[in-house]
Amino acid sequence: MWRIKSLDAILATAEKKSLHRSLGPVQLTMLGIGAVIGTGIFVLTATAAQKAGPGMMVSFIIAGSVCAVAALCYSELASMVPVAGSAYTYSYAVMGELVAWLVGWALILEYALGASAVAVGWSGHILGLFSDQGIQLLPHALTVGPRVSLGSFLEGGEAGGIINLPAVIITIAVTTLLIIGTKESATVNGVLVAIKVAALTLFIAITLPLMASHVSNFTPFTPRGWGNPLGSSGTGVLGAAASIFFAYVGFDAVSTAAEETRNPQRNVPIGLIASLLICTVFYLLAAGGAVGAYGAQPLLDASGAAYDPGSPEFSAACTALGAHTPLVCSKHALAYVLHEIGHPFFGSVVALAATIALPSVVLLMMYGQTRIFFVMARDGLLPPVLSTVHPKFKTPWIITLVTGLVVAVFAAFLPVGQLADYSNSGTLFAFAAVSVGVMVLRFTDPKRVRPFKTPFLFIIAPASIIGCVVLFLSLDNKSKGLFFVWTVLGLVFYFCYGFWKSNVRNGVEMDEPLVEGPGGTPL
Repeated sequence: MWRIKSLDAILATAEKKSLHRSLGPVQLTMLGIGAVIGTGIFVLTATAAQKAGPGMMVSFIIAGSVCAVAALCYSELASMVPVAGSAYTYSYAVMGELVAWLVGWALILEYALGASAVAVGWSGHILGLFSDQGIQLLPHALTVGPRVSLGSFLEGGEAGGIINLPAVIITIAVTTLLIIGTKESATVNGVLVAIKVAALTLFIAITLPLMASHVSNFTPFTPRGWGNPLGSSGTGVLGAAASIFFAYVGFDAVSTAAEETRNPQRNVPIGLIASLLICTVFYLLAAGGAVGAYGAQPLLDASGAAYDPGSPEFSAACTALGAHTPLVCSKHALAYVLHEIGHPFFGSVVALAATIALPSVVLLMMYGQTRIFFVMARDGLLPPVLSTVHPKFKTPWIITLVTGLVVAVFAAFLPVGQLADYSNSGTLFAFAAVSVGVMVLRFTDPKRVRPFKTPFLFIIAPASIIGCVVLFLSLDNKSKGLFFVWTVLGLVFYFCYGFWKSNVRNGVEMDEPLVEGPGGTPL
């Protein structure tokens, strides 16, 4: 289980069945922005406000800083190993098969549950878009999941809810598109990115000037404190940062595209860092505008204690308030702010833009999940049937169906904030593993060419690891509990199957047929 697949072997395997290299730095940056800007900023602003109040602005800085140092570590490995598989592949080359499996298993939480969170966010926007026009698109029971509580790590839904039907519908639509191999060109992605950036720019232009006349909205700045990773987690500025981390998830999608990139040694680091910097600036300005224009204080119960966001009690309290609820109750936060401050038309424009553009994030996340599965199956750690190619569409349809089913089930029954936290738990583990790996590789393979070298590595990488650990501990107990249960299940599966079937263990090189991705390139 400590077997390592050497970098030379990884590069040789990818060369035999490589992806077409067609992406440049601008396209990679647009890909990163397209994958990052989504539910995190359009929806999770409300969840962050319930945890930290106006202090969520600091939470954006903390989460962005952790992503920045992790991105620098990613850049070195991605430039050295420009192949598909992202953190899973890097871990296999540096720390061995068991760690690689755990990272790949954790990435299922990142991509699959991340896609579920975005689907729920899209549901909130399309329902809010119609609601702002006085139209109830669906009965309440078909817009949220039922009130559920499974042990100490799965809880959510609202009284009277049955299923989040719009979230299921968009998931089915995206799954179908991935199966039939719809061509999602760089041009289409660029248009969708432009729509999201334009919507955020519009929001910032309207709300930011209002900050000066609403200074009182920033007091108290940290109504729930700064948070304590070693004590009561999931609240305060750090608790909000752990949730907001989801708003940056997606920048590593740039590294998964390394195998399709021209001059990856130069372009991958540019795409990673540029997309992260651009998104961070937008996030800070949008958060400041939301607080300044409308306020972002948490909702309190009769005793003065704040509700847990996404809990049935929180949902009931928001419902009881009727119309004109606080920002924290909104399921389409930015559009809701514009509507409430007297700009209903522009609020509808922002909601429409998010409704149009968010499905592309669902597609990118589900596509990323199929790639992780594909590489793991290529290494023999998953059953080869998962990479079965559809005879007509030439796509890995079984992988896509399984991914779509998982995404739809979670999107149907759980709230967006809880899904984001679940997704973050897996992502933080993967980022920490990459940060360890880049340091280990400096010792085990010091002579290998490094087109991009992480500056001050032995400061940057430990900072990334510490940041990931602090944010993980700052997640709520449900999310941490789910992660550990998921990890145990992964270990059981590995020792029952992957340990014995591993191609590295058996000295086998797979030679599967090519399959197509959503861009029409061979996978």
